[in-house]
Amino acid sequence: MARDFYQALRVSRDATPDQIQQAFRSLARKFHPDVNKDPGAEDRFKEINEAYHVLSDPETRKRYDRFGDDFRHVPDDWEEQARAGAGMGGQGGFRGAPGGGRVRYSTGGFGAGAGINIEDLFGDMFSGGGGFGPIPGADQEAELELTVEEAYRGGKRQISLGGRNYMVNIPAGVVDGQRIRLAGEGGRGRGDGPPGDLYLVVHIKPDKHFRLDGRDIVADLPLSPWEAVLGATVAVRTPGGEAKVKVPPGSSTGRRLRLRGEGMPNPKGKPGDLFAEIKVMVPAKPTARERELFEQLAVDSTFDPRRSR
Repeated sequence: MARDFYQALRVSRDATPDQIQQAFRSLARKFHPDVNKDPGAEDRFKEINEAYHVLSDPETRKRYDRFGDDFRHVPDDWEEQARAGAGMGGQGGFRGAPGGGRVRYSTGGFGAGAGINIEDLFGDMFSGGGGFGPIPGADQEAELELTVEEAYRGGKRQISLGGRNYMVNIPAGVVDGQRIRLAGEGGRGRGDGPPGDLYLVVHIKPDKHFRLDGRDIVADLPLSPWEAVLGATVAVRTPGGEAKVKVPPGSSTGRRLRLRGEGMPNPKGKPGDLFAEIKVMVPAKPTARERELFEQLAVDSTFDPRRSR
């Protein structure tokens, strides 16, 4: 759906409320799915509906003009918060929605505050059997934040959005941007129209242990200098638990060891791989004996890392 609501209604950003209402009336008559059977007409009608729902409310329009596509993250009392400095963090941030879910946008119907109703828009065609049927509810979308481990394991999770609780079944191996559909949990329909759907868009939070590349996972593998030189079998942390990896002798920082199939699960195909990326670590405060051994190594070794590259 269009993010520029003014463009959706084909009005300028300084359009008056009357101009916005007139534009909505004209476009809604043209694209209503019971009138226009062209493919995409229903989506266009929902787009027009959402734009009018936002721009016809003075306070909502003010938030949209100020914050753009992020306006639904902003509480109704944002101006009061701004004056008081509450929750701003110096960067204009606001308190999020409860339960970890942040509403990205919601396509509201002809509800309270819309300033117009179907009968007014289409005359007696709804009430007098003139061919219009019920209007289905609009689809809605919200963000669902997950850790890498949560995305890897999947499972059931309860979230709260807009004062309502939902039990969500998260498939194992969801990836960033994937949408989880909750059928019938979107906007309410008009008349006997069915409700829309609620789509949860997965956002995987940054993790200090893991980095994602599609379904592949990169995990740091710290090694001591002697493990890197001599080789070793060591444990590496994965989202599914601890795994063992064999380090070949002479491994340097940056080398990646592949664990096939240990990345993100894939319900519809091949799972990703896990790459253990070596990071050679040294003692920050070596003991007297350790320092003695390193000093002896410095004398005896002919290895020059700057020449061997």
